[in-house]
Amino acid sequence: MTKKKDKILVAMSGGVDSAVTASILVGQGYGVTGVYMRQWSDEEEVKGVCTWKEDRREAIKVAAFLGIPFLTFNFEKEYKKFVVDYLFKEYKKGNTPNPDVLCNKFIKFGFWLDKAKELKFDFLATGHYASISNKKGEYFLEKAKDKNKDQTYFLHQLNQDQLKHTLFPLGKLNKKQVRKIAEKKELPNANREESMGICFIGEVSIGEFLAQKIKPEKGKIILNDGTQIGEHNGLHKYTLGQRQLGVDMKARGKKSKAMYVIAKNLQKNELVVGEREDPLLYKKEIKVKNISWISGHESKFPLNCEVRLRHRQVLQKCTIKKDKNNGLTVNFTKKQWALSPGQFAVFYKKNVCLGGGEIN
Repeated sequence: MTKKKDKILVAMSGGVDSAVTASILVGQGYGVTGVYMRQWSDEEEVKGVCTWKEDRREAIKVAAFLGIPFLTFNFEKEYKKFVVDYLFKEYKKGNTPNPDVLCNKFIKFGFWLDKAKELKFDFLATGHYASISNKKGEYFLEKAKDKNKDQTYFLHQLNQDQLKHTLFPLGKLNKKQVRKIAEKKELPNANREESMGICFIGEVSIGEFLAQKIKPEKGKIILNDGTQIGEHNGLHKYTLGQRQLGVDMKARGKKSKAMYVIAKNLQKNELVVGEREDPLLYKKEIKVKNISWISGHESKFPLNCEVRLRHRQVLQKCTIKKDKNNGLTVNFTKKQWALSPGQFAVFYKKNVCLGGGEIN
């Protein structure tokens, strides 16, 4: 529960969302301080396309325009250890990780929030599209009004203490409204385009980024029956369900059809491809490990709810049961296509995000 005397640290990325977040809180009369968190700068070991200097300048302009103090912190070591190293480790194992989930859990609402508390701020506010509610002392993570921008999938590993000290002022707004607020208030970055790419590293292809530390190892591209139809240049470059180009079925006397990655054989370094409707790509049941629940749902099994298996996917009905190894078994009402180990299964009940875990 916020009070007008509360001190709020606003994480400002240089983008319009965090700028409007700061503007809203200033307008509501809170003691607001802006901060730019530096996570990444190109080093000899690993290169990205980070624009942190430009982003920081934009954030400083907004802070000056709003008349609020501005700080800069450096969390490069933490980001490398908990996000970048994790990224390389998972891809080497043949998984398809999601760095945004770990970045939120350990960096944004871990180290950032700890720093805010250390400096005696009451809350950390960000420009995420999500909402937080409090019922009888229990905190709930709820979907944003803008369903297309909703970021609860990436925030599902936050815990009660993190939510207690966090604010998401954009949760009840859609992107068009945010843009209008920025233009109406004449914020310096009102018309700045959204940045895309790997979290904090920038707009570099994941294949190009991984190639810096994972040596490509050529292997066979095969069909389900073992017939070789091509050659790949490293299994880490592929994920299940990815359309596989460069496989010429016509040259083998067969009708040319789009081929998709249906499996990866790590022991033999083989990429298995097939048609989109190949049964191997469809799962009725999956195992989920490293479970994180936002509130006390872990004692309510079997749990009938909905699940999202990738960002923006339409919610799917499922039943969750505990398995013998303290993981979860998730049974879907309808078979699901191309589920990649390393990605996250995130559970929902109506408008509330319950938590989630890693597809095993």
